[in-house]
Amino acid sequence: MGQGRYRAPFLGMALFALLAAIWAGWIRIGWRWPPIQPTLLGVHGPLMVVGFLGTLIALERVVALQRSWMVLSPLFSGLGGLILILGIGGLVGPVLLTLGSLVLAAIFYIILRQHTALDTGAMALGAFTLAMGNILWLLGWSIPRVVLWWETFLILTIAGERLEIGRLLRFPKRVVLAFSLATVLILLGLVTAAFAHSWGTRVFSLGLLALSAWLLTNDIARRTVRQQGLPRYAAVCLLSGYLWMGIGGLLGLLYGGQAAGPIYDALLHTVFIGFVISMIFGHAPIIFPSILGLPIRYSPIFYTHLALLHISLILRIVGDLATSAPIRQWGGLLNGIAILMFLSLTALSMMDGSRIKV
Repeated sequence: MGQGRYRAPFLGMALFALLAAIWAGWIRIGWRWPPIQPTLLGVHGPLMVVGFLGTLIALERVVALQRSWMVLSPLFSGLGGLILILGIGGLVGPVLLTLGSLVLAAIFYIILRQHTALDTGAMALGAFTLAMGNILWLLGWSIPRVVLWWETFLILTIAGERLEIGRLLRFPKRVVLAFSLATVLILLGLVTAAFAHSWGTRVFSLGLLALSAWLLTNDIARRTVRQQGLPRYAAVCLLSGYLWMGIGGLLGLLYGGQAAGPIYDALLHTVFIGFVISMIFGHAPIIFPSILGLPIRYSPIFYTHLALLHISLILRIVGDLATSAPIRQWGGLLNGIAILMFLSLTALSMMDGSRIKV
């Protein structure tokens, strides 16, 4: 596992899940294109969250900790995503994805035992919510009932990582307490939503607003955005993502829990695209080189896919709120194109960077 070429297949499975999820998402939003196989449309969410992001986050931890058994997490998650893409029926895909998330939860438990702190605790809770969401999905819960568990996984994992990086700032106790309270609200809303979906979603959304405000106020990106080059680009990605999380929180407070329709689309994608994909754009120049062992050469052209992501998401949310299917469709199409542009430019920059002799 010490060489990038051994990690490439796991990253490849994650990216394949991403591409299949984008295709399924385009069809779900109204584009009349072939679905490849009949069940693909129904697994858009699991492919994006568990098959892609779950595998990617697990792989990042495997690279950092270098323990051979931990590779089971990206292996199970990656294979589970492939099973869903191939349309193999039964529970094989969900079981593999669940096993991958359980191993990931074990990884974060070990991290928490080695270094007990608020940031590692948040990330461990995030991994637990992923595993719990997958178990509930495996037990037959519908995706609209499970999606808040998956959302919590990503939110707490990212927020915990940002808190970990922010240790250098030596936050005062009141700032740490504010982070804790936002986390408690998110978890309280998550549990409440299992019994009272609308009210639970509102509590959850209040937590999103609180965490968004915390990150916008306290994250180190507020400082690095004043720098030049890659640090500024990453900071712009992060800060814009925090804004989208806050918008998602506002929409959740206003509309409560939804199970389908345009508002449901807006509630999900302000967070999953606006927040999470912005985080990926910002962290990719660090994550991909660490996984593959290839440097990335930063270019200001990176702002192109970031700008397209935000413009297209605004278009999509406007279409959702105005119940305009054509506007929503074009917004969704451009969302996917922004992600494909990001992948292409990142690959080209890594090829360019690999030619640089250090």
